[in-house]
Amino acid sequence: MSRPATRKLKLKTKPAATSALRAPTGNLWLHELNSRILGNTRLVRVWLPPDYDGWGVTRYPVLYLNDGQNLFEAATAFAGVHWQVGETATRLISEQRIRPIIIVGIDNTKNRVREYIPYKSQDPKVLHPKGKCYPDFLQHEVMPLIEECYSILQGPENTGLGGSSLGGLISLYTQLAAPGVFGRLLIESPSLFVANRKILEESRRFRNWPARTYLGMGTREVGHAEKDERIVADVRELESILREAGLGEQRLKVRIEEGAPHNETAWAARFPEALEFLYSDRASPQPADSSRSTGSGRDDIK
Repeated sequence: MSRPATRKLKLKTKPAATSALRAPTGNLWLHELNSRILGNTRLVRVWLPPDYDGWGVTRYPVLYLNDGQNLFEAATAFAGVHWQVGETATRLISEQRIRPIIIVGIDNTKNRVREYIPYKSQDPKVLHPKGKCYPDFLQHEVMPLIEECYSILQGPENTGLGGSSLGGLISLYTQLAAPGVFGRLLIESPSLFVANRKILEESRRFRNWPARTYLGMGTREVGHAEKDERIVADVRELESILREAGLGEQRLKVRIEEGAPHNETAWAARFPEALEFLYSDRASPQPADSSRSTGSGRDDIK
């Protein structure tokens, strides 16, 4: 199979290393990001909606997703199965079920477990976690790259974050560590058991939840009845915490899918519902001259 054709868009600044690949739907750009905070290099994959022209006339909301390799292409995805993010977003946009959006996939690295876990843990065993640096990495390295290169809307109402498994755990932790940055939160099959469920303990004390949160989980995540019951119970506990914090049906959607496992196929199947819930306000991207924010809409990490 021949290599997909490439084309250049007019960017506001030229990244250190960038290539543009034509995805099956929309356009996929790859940026090589050297992180001082995490001390390594990874790809940041940027999916642009079909109507994106690169001239900055229109600005778009952004959804940042962890484990970027698994989102857009089977060739790079774990076990050859991806979330079909581009295809799903294109369909929902064309059906006017969501507004046009930019989706950013942040690749993991060989240090994935350490980077996605913010606490010392015995299961999995992580004695030197780096997850507490991840919100800083997002705010001060990933997001500035996207803000410099693409025509985006800023502020929490236009900025989402999500991931699955440990990627869901670090997404939830980032919300706690950096309140007011993300107004849309996608949490799939989160590893809430890490460090004796410390994330649940911290969530009970938290109040600044985003405008919308989607929480997904299957009932056969590990294929062991007793463990699966505990995993589902943890998600139900997180749901209870969010409900007690004031998140009603308009702000929180929880999907416990009977028989669904812990894999990309399950997360891809639930992604259309999640994306529509998070971005279904039908608001159109606003002209650059009237909507550009004077600041990033982000608070410093506490």
